[in-house]
Amino acid sequence: MQTSIVAIEEKQSSGESSNDIANHIAEAIAARKLPPGTKLREEALSRLYSVSRTKIRAALLILSKDKLIQMVPDKGAFVSQPSEKESRDIFAARRILEAALAREFVAKAKPADYQVLERHLKMEREALGDHKVRSQLLGDFHVLLADVVGNQVLHEMLSELVARSSLITMLYQSDRDAVCSSNEHEEFLVAAKSGDADLAAQLMLEHLLHVEGALRFDSSGAAPDKDLVAALLK
Repeated sequence: MQTSIVAIEEKQSSGESSNDIANHIAEAIAARKLPPGTKLREEALSRLYSVSRTKIRAALLILSKDKLIQMVPDKGAFVSQPSEKESRDIFAARRILEAALAREFVAKAKPADYQVLERHLKMEREALGDHKVRSQLLGDFHVLLADVVGNQVLHEMLSELVARSSLITMLYQSDRDAVCSSNEHEEFLVAAKSGDADLAAQLMLEHLLHVEGALRFDSSGAAPDKDLVAALLK
């Protein structure tokens, strides 16, 4: 009997860290096991991970800083649920900025810049099976273009929009559409490398329209609270 108690205590004392828990929940969100709007109940998570609610709150804070969840006063923590209107507004703003960005990139990019972006394309393809990493890399491609242009204000604005877009695509984009996005990045680079700024700008606009058009917003709402633990155990 005493041995069993010791074993339980050892298990609890060696529980996962807040970072480990945050990473596990983030992976579940990225894999769509936890739909947008799902409530993350501290008590259920504490039992699941065999840790204190203090450690769970620390994990939720990490997720909140990464914009993966929203902390609602007096209601709790919920998986982020960007609205359809917000998502469309973000992509509209990106099209305005990135049509000009494409032309600037063609004018300023050097062979070394294309080498960096081609290596990035390889990383995109290797990460297509990992929802979270894939969305991050697909967004980073656009920020790398801004790096080449060298306009710090544009870089900051685009980084913010891309970060919000990455969350949206992670939640609402299919695997097939993600492959298409990577292919369109390659087509853009081919046009840019040829020096055709008009074609590069057109391809960028078409790419952003394709990404937005492929988003699938689920109007059925979040999974019931009782599914939280089962979803994380899958």
